[in-house]
Amino acid sequence: MEDQLLCCEVDSIRRAYMDVNLLNDRVLHTMLKAEEHYLPSPNYLKCVQKEIVPKMRKIVATWMLEVCEEQKCEEEVFPLAMNYLDRFLSVEATRKTRLQLLGATCMFLASKMKETVPLTAEKLCIYTDNSVQPGELLQMELLVLNKLKWDLASVTPHDFIEHFLSKLKIYPSTKQTLRKHAQTFVALCATDVNFIASPPSMVAAGSVVAAVQGLYLKSQDASLSSQNLTNFLSQVIRSDPVRKPVGDVERALLWLLAGVVFTHCRSLLIGLLALLSGADRVSAGVQPDSGCGSSAAPPRASTWTRTWT
Repeated sequence: MEDQLLCCEVDSIRRAYMDVNLLNDRVLHTMLKAEEHYLPSPNYLKCVQKEIVPKMRKIVATWMLEVCEEQKCEEEVFPLAMNYLDRFLSVEATRKTRLQLLGATCMFLASKMKETVPLTAEKLCIYTDNSVQPGELLQMELLVLNKLKWDLASVTPHDFIEHFLSKLKIYPSTKQTLRKHAQTFVALCATDVNFIASPPSMVAAGSVVAAVQGLYLKSQDASLSSQNLTNFLSQVIRSDPVRKPVGDVERALLWLLAGVVFTHCRSLLIGLLALLSGADRVSAGVQPDSGCGSSAAPPRASTWTRTWT
């Protein structure tokens, strides 16, 4: 009798399927009404914070995103954690030396809200290079909960993406790819200070439109053209002239993505030039430095340090 494979590797975490009964207009309208309640103050970096500047928020947001990606957190965890961070900073002046502690605490709370197996305090402290102790994180958790009035059920762009995708006439396989691209745009928005004042529905709509344009789906269906899709989603979320139009959010997203791609390519080019320079020096009999020409791997999320201290 031939040997048979009696077991196979499966995902250890079981997740429920999306309940299609929740993808209706009543739920969508309820979220549209609730989203304004969870928006942070758009000018808190100028009016509330005395030490923290946009660059510092960008650094800690990038670190938080790296931690969430390395730990394979649910897609909703990072945007939700950034919502907690922005709402806290909108009401509480914070020292720049405690910003990483705040970021870790917000991930701790968001993970509890969205993960089946949430991140532990000890694991998050390791990612701070042990500059934060578990006791500090738990104390900060109580402070954040108090300042947010224990209201953690924030509406995020991820809550709207599935509603928008359900209204588009696309193939299921294409929908999955489109969902991942839109989620990537949402994560980019969460790291950028320019989107703090944008409602989650607007960010989600702009992300879906930008994802459609990036995947060139407009060539398959005229209704998926930038203008048609923007007009359609504007009607779905009832966008008015007072708020930033969906088209503006989409263009801002594309500019943001272009900036990220440019920065990444520039970093690769600088590294390549440094390596070539080191190779030339070796061929000339000169020992390369341990700086840009070294082959050391970039620091992981766990070795991130607060560069502004």
